[in-house]
Amino acid sequence: MYQSVIKPWLFRKDAEEAHHFAFQSLQNAFRMPLLNQIIAPVIRSRYTLEHPNLERKVMGLTFKNPIGLAAGFDKDAVLINELSAFGFGFIEIGTLTPKPQAGNPKPRLFRLPTDSALINRMGFNNGGIEDAIPRLEHYRQSIKAENRLIIGGNIGKNKVTPNSEAVRDYEFCFEQLFDWVDYFTVNVSSPNTPNLRDLQEKEPLTKLLSILQEKNHQKSNPKPILLKIAPDLTDFQLDDILDIVQTTRIAGVIATNTTISRSNLITPETQVSEIGAGGLSGKPLQHHSTQIIQYLRNNGGKKLVIIGVGGIFTGEDAIEKLEAGADLVQIYTGFVYGGPVTVKNINRKLIQHFIS
Repeated sequence: MYQSVIKPWLFRKDAEEAHHFAFQSLQNAFRMPLLNQIIAPVIRSRYTLEHPNLERKVMGLTFKNPIGLAAGFDKDAVLINELSAFGFGFIEIGTLTPKPQAGNPKPRLFRLPTDSALINRMGFNNGGIEDAIPRLEHYRQSIKAENRLIIGGNIGKNKVTPNSEAVRDYEFCFEQLFDWVDYFTVNVSSPNTPNLRDLQEKEPLTKLLSILQEKNHQKSNPKPILLKIAPDLTDFQLDDILDIVQTTRIAGVIATNTTISRSNLITPETQVSEIGAGGLSGKPLQHHSTQIIQYLRNNGGKKLVIIGVGGIFTGEDAIEKLEAGADLVQIYTGFVYGGPVTVKNINRKLIQHFIS
């Protein structure tokens, strides 16, 4: 039904408008008591697939399956419980910033259907860290521990914060979120906040991660910290990333964020040019992100945690990432194009792969 009816209708709408409509529909279905009692169990039974071969123990955490929802889909932790019904093994919220910000001017989210891709220049639009915390607190308190998903917190800096003061923003987000998420992702790789990617350079990144790790180890229960990297890094820059990970002793890397490249697209160049700047995600990124995962695994050793992202639509795509060296994977664009059954289909293929 999603592919034949719902998706064509949603894809006639502006991409961001369709996203908000889907969010509101899910909220309404789950928050009305009578509907919730009827719909929630139906959704969970239809779209959730559990199997012992899917379980993963990574970073000291137990994941029901290796398929996560990437940051950017539920920035403000509005739909954690609702989205969990679609079979995810974990959900990453954010990117959250200290203060609320509107993000970049609209339109800022675009579909490239012939490429099974998206371009976004959202710009860390979110309600701010303090707005999200009550919802995270409610989730942890209302859902039994054995039924809760692993929740990651993706943190960034406000657009108005200069890079010279960026550490303060990340520190604030880390402290505020610490009690409510299971792991952290440090986002310095979005192409949609001016000069943010400069923080990927070795000196500022080492400083940032060292400070966060120092704060982390002051806690009685330190939590894993991951670094999300761009797919546009050279091998030399990837070597720097591996050095930084080893120096700061963070858990690992999420590879990769969206790309600024527009190479090898089927969509006419005139149409792509009209869309303008932004990060490209989806199928065009699939093999390049896999190559980066393989490079990191080959050069970073067995202990490095890698979460693979980029162009995962099917079980075969997920297997490609896992065999390249990823411990877990995340999807975003594949979920937009594939709909509610995406995670279940991927997990079904993974079970077959692991058993065979």
